[in-house]
Amino acid sequence: MDIEERKWEIMYDQEALQTRIKELGQEIKKDYQDKNLLVISLLKGSFIFCADLVRAIDIPRLRVNFMTTSSYGNSTNSSGRVRVQADITIDDISQYDVLLLDDIADTANTMDFVYKHIAGKNPKSLKTCVLLDKPSRRQVEFEADYVGFSIEDKFVVGYGFDFEDMYRNVPYIFNVTDELR
Repeated sequence: MDIEERKWEIMYDQEALQTRIKELGQEIKKDYQDKNLLVISLLKGSFIFCADLVRAIDIPRLRVNFMTTSSYGNSTNSSGRVRVQADITIDDISQYDVLLLDDIADTANTMDFVYKHIAGKNPKSLKTCVLLDKPSRRQVEFEADYVGFSIEDKFVVGYGFDFEDMYRNVPYIFNVTDELR
């Protein structure tokens, strides 16, 4: 598919994204006000969401770390097999309340795998946050604790979401339609 030849349907513009992220930040701030919060962002897709969200969580004891996982490769569909390409760099997370952050819960295979992986490191508590939730595609039982937007089964690009590792820098989220430009 050549997405340059297709019409793009903007699903969430910059204003809608920033408004919802500020709301999520306030919810998370309220829940973690007096705790040692460790946000673990799953790369690559969630890096823009993570940067905006952690700035919206106004608490002093917030730490950020990253994991790189893979289940898509250059495909638009998950392979169903999740691999840790780079783990977090903190050895002991037992004193942290951990918030796993991902761009999307689609099949939820990645979040299920990473949740179990991080739970095995014995955090004080463990919750999840996704910018987009696509429950119609679930292959495992999963419900995020914090959700930006629930969406239908559409292929999304922009704001960290990629197509063949490009378009992450587009400042809004769009769906590639079947219509030609």
